[in-house]
Amino acid sequence: MDKVKVIYDAVGHTLTVWLDDPAKEAVCEETADEVVLMKDGQGRVIGFELLHYRPANAEAGLAVETVVRT
Repeated sequence: MDKVKVIYDAVGHTLTVWLDDPAKEAVCEETADEVVLMKDGQGRVIGFELLHYRPANAEAGLAVETVVRT
């Protein structure tokens, strides 16, 4: 099973999600919606970062739900 890495930076107000090894990052591209796409050398998206992210309920922290379908 693939691993997904989720990083919430409460100080910088960003939420970063890695879908592959961050060491494979070759280029970043910011979209018009304040989302940064991290891509590998072949141009495949391996992660994304949401800028200006604030959770709806800061007291509850960040909840991550996983759904596995086979």
